[in-house]
Formats: sequence, C-alpha cells, structure tokens
Amino acid sequence: MTAASQAERTVLEEEFNWLLKEEVHAVLKQLQDILKEASRRFSMPSPSLEGQLKPENFILGSSTMDQVKGVLTLHGEALTQADINIKVAKSSQVMHFAFRDDKQWKLQQIQDARNHVNQALQLLSSRDESYYFKTGAEVNKLMDAVMLQLTRARNRLTTPASMTLPELASSGLMKMFTPPMPGDVMVNFYINLSKLCLTVYQLHVLQPNTTKNFKPGGSSVLHNPGAMFEYNNTKFEVSHVHKVECVVPWLNDTLVFFTISLQLCQQLKDKISVFSSFWNYRPF
Repeated sequence: MTAASQAERTVLEEEFNWLLKEEVHAVLKQLQDILKEASRRFSMPSPSLEGQLKPENFILGSSTMDQVKGVLTLHGEALTQADINIKVAKSSQVMHFAFRDDKQWKLQQIQDARNHVNQALQLLSSRDESYYFKTGAEVNKLMDAVMLQLTRARNRLTTPASMTLPELASSGLMKMFTPPMPGDVMVNFYINLSKLCLTVYQLHVLQPNTTKNFKPGGSSVLHNPGAMFEYNNTKFEVSHVHKVECVVPWLNDTLVFFTISLQLCQQLKDKISVFSSFWNYRPF
C-alpha cells in the first residue's frame, strides 16, 4: 500500500468514526424530536391544538347536491360525536342520525399509525448518546427498522381498509346511532391521507325474481351503485352512494413529519454508503 493510499485510508477512517460517533446520534436526536411531535398530534386533546377539535372544523361537505351533510367531533383517534343528515333519493325525505351519548367510534387507522410511531420512537431511544455504533451495517439496520415503522404508519393513513358490504352491514358502527339506522342505509368512516371521510350507501332489496343475475361484490374501500351482496338471507343492491369528507389539519402535519423523517433516515444511509469502499478494510 502506497503512502498516499495509507493516508487516504486514515482520513476515511477518521471521517467514518466521526460519522458513527457524532452525526448518527445527531440524526437520531432529530428523528426523535420530529416523531415526538407526530405522536403528540395523535394524543389529543392538547391545549395548543384545541382549536382543531371544535366541531365546526369538521363539517362534512358534499358535491352531490347536498344529499349528505354532517358535523363530526374528533378527539385524537376517537369520533366522539357524529351528526348526519341523509336525504333519501326517492322521496327527498331527510333522515337525521347522531351517535348515542354512550358511544364513541375508535378509528383503527389512527390508532395503528400512532402505535407505529411509538414503536419507531422506542427503536430510536434504545440507542442513547452513550451508545457507540461499530459498523455502518448496524446503523443501516436501525434505519431500516425505523423506516419500516414509519412506512407502515403512513400507509395506515393513506390506504383505508377494504371491506365487503356484508362486513359493513355487520359492523359495530351500524349500532352507534340514534335513531337506529334503517336496514336500507349503511355508513362507513375512514381516513384517507389528511381527510376524514364518510360514505353513505342507500340500498334496495332484490326481489326473488330478479336475483338470477346476482353477483356478490368483493372487498373495496368504496363500492359503486349496482354492487350486490347478501346479508341475513336477504339480497341487496346498492342504489346510491354518497361520499363526503373534511380535512383534519393535524393529520396533514403527521404526514409531513413522516416524509421528513423517512428522508432523514435515507440521507443517513446514503452517507454511510459513501464509505462502502472503506468497509473493505474492516469488518462490516
């Protein structure tokens, strides 16, 4: 080995050791600070964010001629009140439903996203400032584990769960309202990105003589008019679908935090990969 390459190796080794000892921990601290902010958003109500919890911030609007209107109260992961007016397609009669006083509906997507954020925080806090990373592979392994949790958290908010219509009909959500929902109306709440969405399905019963072309629909986030299903030995068809939504500002904040955190993780991995030639000189 020439003197020049020996000197280059020494410089690389010093830079790499500085990266492992100093910069990695600086990034871990930055990630913890960002994800604590994300976790705090999920753990509402909090005084600084109380304005975002008022029902008027969550007024459901519709582009389909105001067939569905509503006001929702969201506290963290729980819908504590839902006040919904549905205009029946055939008669233009307006039906009014609200959550029973003793009920609130937990939004599983928000619960799951919060749990993934907290798991990412646990991973980061398991390597405090006194911990010495010995190899780049060790840092990459930690970054991959954190990124997996953050990707899962983001996916829970961006990808609502698919459900079949019979699953929707038997959902506990149908038992939340007073007066009770009639048998020809179904509703579903879900998160899509930073929006809280309500879908209302109006149904009609298929008569026995019209069921020869009966084809039950599969699983979907949103079912279209014409979708068929069977529930309690009765065959139904979806006649009308109305989707309304409202923006939840703090959900938008958390999605931004996830994006920034994933970028920080990737940038650290990229810096370590610069030293891949150096790893040939030492166990990786």
